[in-house]
Amino acid sequence: MANNSITGAYEALPKIVKIILQIFLGGLIGGVYRILRFLETKNIVTLVVGILVLVTGVGNLIVWIVDLVTEITSNKICVLAD
Repeated sequence: MANNSITGAYEALPKIVKIILQIFLGGLIGGVYRILRFLETKNIVTLVVGILVLVTGVGNLIVWIVDLVTEITSNKICVLAD
């Protein structure tokens, strides 16, 4: 992903900064990231998951954990954000 895209700016952050952001704002970042990713890729599943993450509490918690793990292991949000 190019750094001139909306999500590219987040992906260009250092790994430690992204992990700290995920720890404190993970649920919010996960939902907003997926909605912005939809604007770039036009994948409707990404939009639906982004909206559900922002609206539901349980979905928010699950995605927060998954995104934190994927940030640590692969340095990017990659589950249902394609």
